[in-house]
Amino acid sequence: MSEERPQRIVIAGGGTAGWMAAALLLKVLGRAVTVTLVESETIGAVGVGEATIPQILHLNRILELDEAQFLRATNGSIKLGIEFVGWHQPDDAYMHAFGVAGRAVGIAPFRHAYARGKALGHRADFGAFSFNEAAARALRYHPQAGGGAIPHLVQAYHFDASLYAKMLRQQSEAGGAVRVEGLIDSVDRDGSSGDVTALVLQGGERVDGDFFIDCTGFRSLLLGDALQTPFTDWSHWLKCDRAWAAPCAKGGPFRPYTQSIAHKAGWQWRIPLQHRTGNGHVFCSEFMGDDEARDVLLANLEGKPEADPRLIKFTTGRREDAWSHNVVALGLAAGFMEPLESTSIHLIQSGMERLLKLFPGGEDNTRRRDKYNELTRIEWERIRDFLIGHYKFNKREGEPFWDACRAMDIPATLAEKVELFEESGTIHRDDDELFTEEGWQQLFLGQGIEPKSWHATVDPIQESELMKLLDIISSAFAARAQKLPTHEEFIASITQKEPA
Repeated sequence: MSEERPQRIVIAGGGTAGWMAAALLLKVLGRAVTVTLVESETIGAVGVGEATIPQILHLNRILELDEAQFLRATNGSIKLGIEFVGWHQPDDAYMHAFGVAGRAVGIAPFRHAYARGKALGHRADFGAFSFNEAAARALRYHPQAGGGAIPHLVQAYHFDASLYAKMLRQQSEAGGAVRVEGLIDSVDRDGSSGDVTALVLQGGERVDGDFFIDCTGFRSLLLGDALQTPFTDWSHWLKCDRAWAAPCAKGGPFRPYTQSIAHKAGWQWRIPLQHRTGNGHVFCSEFMGDDEARDVLLANLEGKPEADPRLIKFTTGRREDAWSHNVVALGLAAGFMEPLESTSIHLIQSGMERLLKLFPGGEDNTRRRDKYNELTRIEWERIRDFLIGHYKFNKREGEPFWDACRAMDIPATLAEKVELFEESGTIHRDDDELFTEEGWQQLFLGQGIEPKSWHATVDPIQESELMKLLDIISSAFAARAQKLPTHEEFIASITQKEPA
């Protein structure tokens, strides 16, 4: 990077990915960079990402976004976890709740005490030992809910992604980002290095840069089209390839959690915002036609549709390299991970945080680029494995889609996790992967995978003492949750609205 001038960063595409990248670059690097973002009002965003995971709190802190202002500006609500309805068997439901579960027993995580207690006849489900789940089931939330032996609640958000992008755009432009309106016609590259040198817009305008960020969605105009970076297809594991999406009027309880509801050839998301509910039906076109899938969505809305459903076609997978030459891809330009665990916005965030740590400079960025791609691959593959587990370990027998999922082979990395858990209740997280040990346990137990044994440190506990401990934890969490304000009351207080 020249000492005479800041590095010129050009972002191709806006939306959540583009404006998140712009906001973070300016907040973290300041005068070391200039940021130009090229987008066109004629290109619509996919815009289905309305649910997040707790890492977004870190992002909002970096950007110094006030929570109350953020929730007001985005029609946001609180998310304490995701309820999976019908994924194991049609009448079952379990929750992937954020935060810790229970209380460790010596060096052994709580899940070992739970496993022994269950073998001895304790009847409470694992969710009873998650304060997050207790509050979610009671439809309650408060940021100072914990204290003493009660853990604090760990939350994420539901919000309108287009309004969040608007908020980030305002902050970015106030910080010096320059927005250029226009459609990208072609990409200029250096004849010797192959690096991108400029975006050429329809009409001939050039936008020159030193480093480029591709946020052009499924089109992947820079990383995919211009640089021809190969795409790794994961559809043999994650078979869904289409989604109908539609908002509806608010209906039913104002849940502080996302719902993922299994249907005969896929699943439906249900995301409660202040002003509406976001809905989508993700399905596999091999096992269900578009018209039937649309009917399934419309038949399972909790309120009146507020727009016609729109069809989104996709292939799950990722670009083999997220950073090629002087281009990094974010969001859908880097790949697609179906929104089953609300990781879409997180993957934009983690991609940008990784880029900031390994930020390019000087003549040779080979080592930084290789490390970026390695860490990106690991993160995407571990999330992929977590999603596969929901499909693979179902017991929805007699339904062709679910039968095919149950029969498929799985990656060795996932098989190893399952075998280790089944053998001894052990969960090993690799390379600082995204999902916690509690998250993996909730997935395994929810999908019917039980450990055959537990850690030896819980064996000396007398049976009566173990049962008493389990009763105390579950009853304390349930009692504390009932004393909290409702989710609706909390949102009303922070946004100064009257509860309905």
